[in-house]
Amino acid sequence: MSNLSRRKFIITAGATAAGTLLVHGCSSGSTTSNATPSGTSPTAAPAVNINPADAPEVTAAKLGFIALTDAAPLIIALEKGYFAKYGMKDVQISKQASWPVTRDNLELGSDKGGIDGAHLLSPMAHQMTLGTITKGNQPVPMNILARLNTNGQGISLGKKYLDLKIGTDSKPFKAALANQKVPIAMTFPGGTHDLWIRYWLAAGGINPDTDVSVIPVPPPQMVANMKSGSMEAFCVGEPWNAQLIAQKVGYSALITGELWKDHPEKALTLRADWVAKNPKAAKAITMAVLESQQWCDKPENKQEMCEIIGKDRWLKVPVADIVARSKGEIDYGTGRVEAASPVAMKFWADNASYPYKSHDAWFITENIRWGYIPANTDIKATVDKVNREDIWKAAATAIGVPAAQIPATTSRGIETFFDGIKFDPDKPEEYLKSLAIKKA
Repeated sequence: MSNLSRRKFIITAGATAAGTLLVHGCSSGSTTSNATPSGTSPTAAPAVNINPADAPEVTAAKLGFIALTDAAPLIIALEKGYFAKYGMKDVQISKQASWPVTRDNLELGSDKGGIDGAHLLSPMAHQMTLGTITKGNQPVPMNILARLNTNGQGISLGKKYLDLKIGTDSKPFKAALANQKVPIAMTFPGGTHDLWIRYWLAAGGINPDTDVSVIPVPPPQMVANMKSGSMEAFCVGEPWNAQLIAQKVGYSALITGELWKDHPEKALTLRADWVAKNPKAAKAITMAVLESQQWCDKPENKQEMCEIIGKDRWLKVPVADIVARSKGEIDYGTGRVEAASPVAMKFWADNASYPYKSHDAWFITENIRWGYIPANTDIKATVDKVNREDIWKAAATAIGVPAAQIPATTSRGIETFFDGIKFDPDKPEEYLKSLAIKKA
């Protein structure tokens, strides 16, 4: 792990956790929910008349998730019976205490007491495949089968900065720091939240490596850490930004779709060896998750979705802290309220589920920018190894997704960020050259 050794990361994370009001801990770092939904009647028809040629090789898989709203497609696929509908009747979903715990359990695999796949920060799939965050730096190849969502994360600041009403422009935050190297939290080095807050800081002239102290904190511990004064700002997914505001501890400077409209976020990720051994089961899991994403994105289902995922076995969060932002109603805690944000979390709309290879190329390039992976990494080869958009297309076709909703190209083209910087996936080196603050 470049510039942040595995040992240093664990020590840092441990020290941070020790200062919080919330403590997590157990040897496995996870709790497991079986494939029998609780309190919800499955709406998907059970698997019947499956052609033996299409039947999954196995009916069981162990998947992990972090307590975030964007884990909804996995949770709903279980609760609504979509896994069972496609022959995966014995899927188990385990709550993970943190992203490092998720990584560790993916390294183990289910045959050694870990998990086969997870709701995962997209860049972690590349990092694990390259071996930059694994034990002994040994590659653990991963496959991204679908993107679980776009948008839906937030950068929030403590209430001491409320009068400044800092937004997408981080320059006022730089002035407020007054050369103090304050702690700012994200969820995993090189993960999406780390990349969003680094991009935001750097765009305003703040060097995240020298002007502030960027530290990792598990998502469910963010609000408690802000409340205890352990940090000044954080980047995390929902519902933790909304909960921060509900508890009047801070406010949202922005939601991440304002940095990059419809940016990719979490991914349905499975160990590559599991996919190779069980290709039909991998397709079946993807089919279930895609159908779940379609269900989750329907406005009429948002309330029920939040009631389900808010349960103790899942997020353990009041529905009121989840539902508004899930519906696109964004209260920033500053007096600004967006009734229908165009960059709220999406699960299916606007190709949110499709795993564009061009997006994986950006994640790898940005990890190179901050020194998390080697500058000489073969970006295209790594993307091609990790990204299984072929499985996504096969799954989408199998569940009857109209051809018009299946992207014809695996690139979304040139992306433009809020500060005018552009990323051409065919010319990542030009993107890196255009950035004023970077390591690479």
